[in-house]
Amino acid sequence: MTETTSQTAGNADGAGPAPPQTLAGRVRRSFTDSSGSIVFGMEDGTVSIFGLVFGVAAAAPNSSAVLLAGATGAIAAAVSMMAGTFLDVETANDQAASRIAEERARYAADPEKADRDVRRRLVSAGFSDTEAATVTGIMSKHPETRLEIAAAVDLGAGEATRQNPYVQSAWMFITDLFAAAVPVVPFAIFGLGTARIVSLIVTFTLLVVLGIGRARIGRRRVLPTVAQTVGIATAAALAGLLVGKLIS
Repeated sequence: MTETTSQTAGNADGAGPAPPQTLAGRVRRSFTDSSGSIVFGMEDGTVSIFGLVFGVAAAAPNSSAVLLAGATGAIAAAVSMMAGTFLDVETANDQAASRIAEERARYAADPEKADRDVRRRLVSAGFSDTEAATVTGIMSKHPETRLEIAAAVDLGAGEATRQNPYVQSAWMFITDLFAAAVPVVPFAIFGLGTARIVSLIVTFTLLVVLGIGRARIGRRRVLPTVAQTVGIATAAALAGLLVGKLIS
C-alpha cells in the first residue's frame, strides 16, 4: 500500500515516467507544429485553383469541362506542394545538422574557446557575468551536453528546431488538396452559371477564414490580413478570367 502511494505521489510530482501520448494527442501536436505549412498549403491551393477554375469557366461549354480541369490541377498542385515541402524541410534539417556537427567538432578541439564563446553570447543575451560563468561551469561537468549546448547557443538553434519532413509534407498535401477542392466541387453539383456563383461564395468564405487564421498565427491585425488574403485570390481569379476571355 505504501509503495503504491509513493509511486502515485512520485508521478504527481512529475518524477515518474510521463504517460504515453494518445493518437489524438499526437495528431493535435503535429497539427500545431505544422500550422505554418497548413495555412500556406490552404492559401496556395485556394488561390491557384480559384484562378484556374474561373479562367476555364470563362471559356468552358459546361461544368464538366471546368470540373475536369479543376480536379486535375488540384491533385497536381497538391502533389507538387507536398514534394516541395518534403525536400525543403529535409534540406533545412540537413543544413542544420551539418552546421551543428561542424560547431561540435570546433568546440571539441578547443573547449576553453567554447566556454568563452558561450559566455560572451549569454552576456550579450542579457545574462550577468556571474550568471554566464555559472552556466558554463555547470556545462563543463557534462562534456557531451556541453558540446550540444555550445553549438546550439552559437548557432541560435538546436535539435529542437528540426521538423519531420513526412509530417510537414503530409499536412501540406491534405490541406492544399482540401482547399483546392473548394472552388471545384460546385461544378460537380450545379450547372455552369450556378456553379460560378456558388464557387465564388464558398471560396470567398474560405479565404476569410484563412485570413483570420493567418492573423491569429502571426498575431497580426485581422482586417488587413483578411483583405490581403482575399485580394491575392481576387487577383488570381481576374488573371485567370482574362486569359480565359482572350483564348475563348
